[in-house]
Amino acid sequence: MTHTILVVPTGRGVGLTATSLGLVRGLDRLGMPVAFAKPIAQPGQEGPETSTALIRLVTRLDPPEPIPAAQAEALLSVGAVDSLMEQVIALTTPLVTGKGVLIIEGLVPGPGQLYSGRVNLALAKALDASVILVGAPEEGDESLDDLAETMAIAASTYRAGEEIRVIGSIVNRLPSGSAGQAAGVLAKHGLHCVGAVPMTPELGRLRVLDLARALGATALNEGEWRTRRIHDVSVCAQSVPGVLSALAEGRLVVTPGDRLDVIMATCLKALGGVRLAALLLTVGIEPDPALWELTAAARATGLPILLVDEPTYETANAVHALSTEVAADDAERAETVMRTVADHLDETWLRGLLADTHEHRLSPAAFRHRITTAARAAHKRIVLPEGAEPRTLQAAVICADRGLAQCILLATEAQIADQTRLLGITLPEGVTVVDPASVAERYVAPYVERRKHKGATADIAREQLSDTVVLGTMMLALDEVDGLVAGAVHTTAHTLRPALQLIKTAPGAALVSSVFFMCLPDEVIVYGDCAVNPNPTAEQLADIALQSAASATAFGIEPRVAMLSYSTGGSGSGSDVDRVAEATRIARDRAPGLAIDGPLQYDAAAIASVAASKRPDSPVAGRATVFIFPDLNTGNTTYKAVQRGADVVSIGPMLQGLAKPVNDLSRGALVEDIVYTIAVTAIQAAAR
Repeated sequence: MTHTILVVPTGRGVGLTATSLGLVRGLDRLGMPVAFAKPIAQPGQEGPETSTALIRLVTRLDPPEPIPAAQAEALLSVGAVDSLMEQVIALTTPLVTGKGVLIIEGLVPGPGQLYSGRVNLALAKALDASVILVGAPEEGDESLDDLAETMAIAASTYRAGEEIRVIGSIVNRLPSGSAGQAAGVLAKHGLHCVGAVPMTPELGRLRVLDLARALGATALNEGEWRTRRIHDVSVCAQSVPGVLSALAEGRLVVTPGDRLDVIMATCLKALGGVRLAALLLTVGIEPDPALWELTAAARATGLPILLVDEPTYETANAVHALSTEVAADDAERAETVMRTVADHLDETWLRGLLADTHEHRLSPAAFRHRITTAARAAHKRIVLPEGAEPRTLQAAVICADRGLAQCILLATEAQIADQTRLLGITLPEGVTVVDPASVAERYVAPYVERRKHKGATADIAREQLSDTVVLGTMMLALDEVDGLVAGAVHTTAHTLRPALQLIKTAPGAALVSSVFFMCLPDEVIVYGDCAVNPNPTAEQLADIALQSAASATAFGIEPRVAMLSYSTGGSGSGSDVDRVAEATRIARDRAPGLAIDGPLQYDAAAIASVAASKRPDSPVAGRATVFIFPDLNTGNTTYKAVQRGADVVSIGPMLQGLAKPVNDLSRGALVEDIVYTIAVTAIQAAAR
């Protein structure tokens, strides 16, 4: 399975792009499959996103174009982090193709940007990524201890409870010979140093072309501005004897355009074989034409000569303030950076990334993306008996816009027209309105046929079919639609009863049960049964467990089933505990390959440290993904407490065990809840 690594900075200018490049090169050297993405563009950048462009320039990889910064900021401004993360999942999912490593580059904090840390944390959760922290000593006298503390604080951001996402740290621009010291200092703060990159001057050397772009300079002579690099800067305001020593290899000479003596001295140095970086003239003064002719031989050596309008002092300050980030088209420097960083990474640690023991979890963003992708592919017809109900109508419009399902609304045209006017929406193509009264008669005979053993007559059928839930269920029974969703204004019993009467249970299913998909901050887990069966027997509880495990598998969640009780193992006694123990035994007999354990208390099922003391040898305890409650009272109370108390999105209830998909809604369902329930129903229909 692909191991996703999120590379995040602990400050500005720490070498994030260089580190990403080095990781890609280091993994590629070892023959390990590697992919890269910068899913969200860095705010403030002009032109192509640098990291993406450089990876394309110097490797065989073709990372996707990132989400534009403006688009990401628009979503963040309205609190739509989940929507942004779904776009990230859609962008990166094609890169997850098998066993390998996916490098994800996070955002660098910038002036006035308060969200980079929040977005990086959201990326870690959405992508279920391990985290590598990147830091570097600040210019000045910041000690390694100070840097380690900063990185430790950053690491704490990615820790929740017992979860540890940070698997390594890389330090750039270290003083020569201090790699071992850096590793020791980081270790004291619980951080594993996997890369210590020394300060190497050539890694930060800009091309003259980069300088010209940044300053908006005019090229009087381009010369070798694509290959000459700036080693140092000399601001020459003295007479010639005082500046001769400054005219050295790799120097950028900055002088006013009217200093003819300095210009000529610089040209003579170039003719003498000194490969200066460039001559930068200030205050907008071009050399006298006669003098310019005299510089022809020096210009022929490749000496770049640039002109800016600003005064010398301001120009010098601007030059010193230039970012040393690798330009998107600087292949030579990118290669040097990649090689240097890769040379200083822990090779043993890199090899261990493929032997990843991280237990992968399906994040809420990945889950929602999986649902929407599968629903689009299914292209199913879903009937909505509560067609004129405002939330249901809005959900149908959204489903049509997103291509999730073809929705059939049971309502009159007048009802729909009134609601669309009140809601300010337009009914799109892909949403069909069916007037119940105009079609009910043709379902009378089929209804009687299905209920004749209960004494049904045509008059009884007509009375029953006046209920849109019954009518919609008959449409499903006759395969005119692929699924049904109701419950926004009806009870669970009202939604379920017609399905049990007219559709019945699936072959091999002993009962109908339900699950909720609980979208916790870091993963999606399954709760069952929280909506249908009040007091299931041991046999029924086992059936609920197996149905729920199958539902988890169908939606990409590896099932590890915890049979919940107030007791763990044999620590307690009583008929309720015995019933859960018996249900566990039955389920194991029926599905020997399923990871299932019980009785387990909730904390023993969910928390690794509790499981270590209460149930150390369990294949489920501490890592459960499917939680089976002993009765409806416990299950319904728990799901609502988690949903409301922890502000968790819950999708469901999704009904299990019916021959055809019928799903119930909570009467407090939000529009988005209904959208996802429709999508889930479409997926169920496609699986039959």
